[in-house]
Amino acid sequence: MKIRCPHCSKEYTIPDERLKALTGAVTIPCPSCRGGIDISPGQGRDPSAPAPRAAKGEERGSGLKERILGSLKDLPPMPQVAQKAREVMAKPTSSFSDLAKVIEADQAIVTRVLKIANSPYYGLSGKVSSVRHAAVVLGSKTLMEMLNLACSSEILGQTLAGYDLEAGDLWTHSLGVAAGSQILARRVKPELEQDAFSAGLIHDAGKIILDPYIQERKQAFRDFVNKSSETFLNAERHILGFDHAELASEACRIWQIPAHIAKAIRHHHDPAESQADPLSFIVHTADAVAMMSGIGAGLDGMLYALHPKAVSFLKLKPDDLSSLMGQIAEFVDKTTREI
Repeated sequence: MKIRCPHCSKEYTIPDERLKALTGAVTIPCPSCRGGIDISPGQGRDPSAPAPRAAKGEERGSGLKERILGSLKDLPPMPQVAQKAREVMAKPTSSFSDLAKVIEADQAIVTRVLKIANSPYYGLSGKVSSVRHAAVVLGSKTLMEMLNLACSSEILGQTLAGYDLEAGDLWTHSLGVAAGSQILARRVKPELEQDAFSAGLIHDAGKIILDPYIQERKQAFRDFVNKSSETFLNAERHILGFDHAELASEACRIWQIPAHIAKAIRHHHDPAESQADPLSFIVHTADAVAMMSGIGAGLDGMLYALHPKAVSFLKLKPDDLSSLMGQIAEFVDKTTREI
């Protein structure tokens, strides 16, 4: 019987008699990536027999997650122009012109980039007429920031009924987390400033993927949260067997998002599990502050709490959080005013 690692997609063959001998589900480490592979007794059945399918809304765990990730090929991928732009930025010999050429290949993105460049936040209303002009006036790092905004605005702007998020709520919240992450990184780890903005912007992309599955189980989620006074995140883990952060981190591999950004997304709810990764703590803190500000919270904002180790890890003072809250609100207000 062949089994496939859901993390690195490598396949292995296990004798059927071993699978049939199982009396319960087990998890074994993948020899290649060390990720867990769930194996159940049912995997030892006749391979020609149709696989049993859980009733709608009842499937959970690794089987559900693998099916969801397998369906990503049917969804729009994260825009390739952003990935190509990152590759250009990584080359020491790259110029403003090289970056502009990549962006100009997608006219829809060009239109959005110019709209953002001329928004009140950047203080250049009506003055930026081309991507090359924006690169010269604002610099390549700021242009990359605007590119990330342009690429994500349509994807993050949709209604998510499962999470009780109206159209634009997730986009607004993501803007706040991106701004907060960048501000924190500038203070504690300047070299992560741009990556922090990117990670903050797409930290909740897992919700977009997961929303229809949440809708199928909406009443179960409401009952769990209301009766148990639990967070919506814990409801995901209890009802689905995994949460949106875990799902998004694995989707990042499909979208070719850099591994360190995927790691921050994976741990943005539990940074203490990240092995002291600064980017994970940065995105978590920005996310918590944005939630506390009521920016795009939805059901997921219920009982949301800042991790007790976050403030000390980032060496923040109580007043810093209040200041961050104000800066996030200002960024969101100015950036969304004309976009």
